[in-house]
Amino acid sequence: MAPPARPVWTGQIRLALVALPVKLYSALDSREKIAFNQIHEPSKQRIKYEKVVPGIGPVDKDEIVKGYEVQKGRYVLFSDEEFEALKIDSKKTLDMIQFAPADTIDPIYFDKPYYALPDGKLADEPYRVVRDALRRTGTIGLGQITMRGRSYIAAVKPYEDGILVETVHYSEELRAAKGFFDEIPAGKSEPDLVDLAEELIKRKLAPFDASKFEDEYSQALERLIKKKIEREGETVLEDQESATPDYGGNVVSLVDALKKSLAKKQAAAEPEAPPKRVKAAAEKVKAPPKASAKPAAKRAKK
Repeated sequence: MAPPARPVWTGQIRLALVALPVKLYSALDSREKIAFNQIHEPSKQRIKYEKVVPGIGPVDKDEIVKGYEVQKGRYVLFSDEEFEALKIDSKKTLDMIQFAPADTIDPIYFDKPYYALPDGKLADEPYRVVRDALRRTGTIGLGQITMRGRSYIAAVKPYEDGILVETVHYSEELRAAKGFFDEIPAGKSEPDLVDLAEELIKRKLAPFDASKFEDEYSQALERLIKKKIEREGETVLEDQESATPDYGGNVVSLVDALKKSLAKKQAAAEPEAPPKRVKAAAEKVKAPPKASAKPAAKRAKK
């Protein structure tokens, strides 16, 4: 399978004096997930949401700011410009500043995986060098990477025939496990029961193969969707934003009829002149009125 056209990050992975130009592509495919939209059943229209203020109603996007709740009902407000000033300049270098044995990093720290591919023919050799060195030493390279204006811990590890870059959670992002497990009763397990459990584990011991596990819920959804289409067909929703408005009379239908008539006549060698009655009606067709412009003065931000 060819990688997507656009990488999520382009830069260099550095190991001392070895510079490895790479492109990162997300290893996750969210397109496989089934998504649903909310529909207003009586009108068969898709539900849309407006941002409203109680007592005021819908508000413009440029009147909305972000607020941090200091206490209940008390906020500190921030503008988009203040957030832009906080963004970290996108560094195009991932320096591996530390190396750790692969088995010493708790899996709970790993977050999102990205496939790292060599960027250009000159990158092929350093790519293989870094990959093979990490594999032979059984280590993971650790550094920091900047993507989308934020800084992440990055783990560089060999994976199959290539290199995987995986973002790593900061320690403050994880909840301590101790608080969750405090209420588990203390005590030792019966040795005979542990022996029995070990025997059951050994009987089912095998290398991990993700293809043996299936998303039963998604498969059930696919079957349900297929049955609904076969039994009831599809419901066609009218997109009200793109639908041609009806300004009364037969104006809209007349315009459609004229378009079809013109399309047919373009294929003829000598197009016939339209009847005077149709021609006169077409001249009376006017473009729908433009929406009134918004007032220049906007409500002051509170």
